[in-house]
Amino acid sequence: MTTGARPVAPRRTGSLGDALFAGACQAAGAFVLLLLGGIIVELFIGGLPAFRAFGLSFLWSTEWDPVAEVFGAGVSIYGTIVTAVLAIIFAVPLAFGVAFTLTELAPPWLRRPVGTAVELLAAVPSIIYGMWGFFLIAPLMAQYVQPTLIDSLGELPGIGFLFQGPPFGTGILTAALILAIMILPFIAATMRDVFEQVPPVYKESAYGLGCTTWEVMRGVVLPYTRISVAGGVMLGLGRALGETMAVTFVIGNANRITTTLFGPGNTIASVVALEFGESETGSLKLSSLLALGFILFVISFVVLATSRYLLRSRLKG
Repeated sequence: MTTGARPVAPRRTGSLGDALFAGACQAAGAFVLLLLGGIIVELFIGGLPAFRAFGLSFLWSTEWDPVAEVFGAGVSIYGTIVTAVLAIIFAVPLAFGVAFTLTELAPPWLRRPVGTAVELLAAVPSIIYGMWGFFLIAPLMAQYVQPTLIDSLGELPGIGFLFQGPPFGTGILTAALILAIMILPFIAATMRDVFEQVPPVYKESAYGLGCTTWEVMRGVVLPYTRISVAGGVMLGLGRALGETMAVTFVIGNANRITTTLFGPGNTIASVVALEFGESETGSLKLSSLLALGFILFVISFVVLATSRYLLRSRLKG
């Protein structure tokens, strides 16, 4: 009588390596979360004396007087939001044109080099943009662009006040233009990627009904990708909110709110960059700068979290 051999279960190989790899990945994720939380807590604790000294009025106060030790974030918050919003207004149409050309109009042999060239704009250091803006764009703005805008739009009712004042070249408008060029590749790359995700059958059906290229883009591609496009725009907005050196070169760095787009101003990042080196340890000025950093962190976090939510909604759909 013979008995069958007992089957031997296959030996699992690499289980230890898989466990180590999973643990390393989890540790990396936890480290990033701890680092993010540590930054938030450190900025909040550092800025707490300023919040205690000035209260909620710190958020809208326009005073910044290191001699009297009176500080307010109103001008910086205003400049940060205005320059970022203007940059989005300038960059989104250009980014849409680039993405539309690369996905619908350009021949295949041209799409890769043009797309690569646009993406390379993101690799240029911000200080190079700042120097380029200060030595080239600002003089051109002062000599040609701003005088033309003053003559053509300065007297219009309702919006004329935005285009009045001396044409110094630097100011909020110039800073917004530089920011628009800096965030252009981020928005354009996102738009191009989501446009390419539209199922070809949708576009082919529209073309079969006699639609033009623009009608397909307006009636098929944009409705299908609108959430992802909005997420890409929000990503560009988050990039514009935290830009430092390029804005510092061309915004004028004046602590006042002006109604004209040609006037100087500042942003949270530019104020921190200029004033941090002159702040004494434990001073109220240093605390105010850390409070500004905390405010910028919160604004950027909200914008980026919103963009990730919008992009994730499209992926789930």
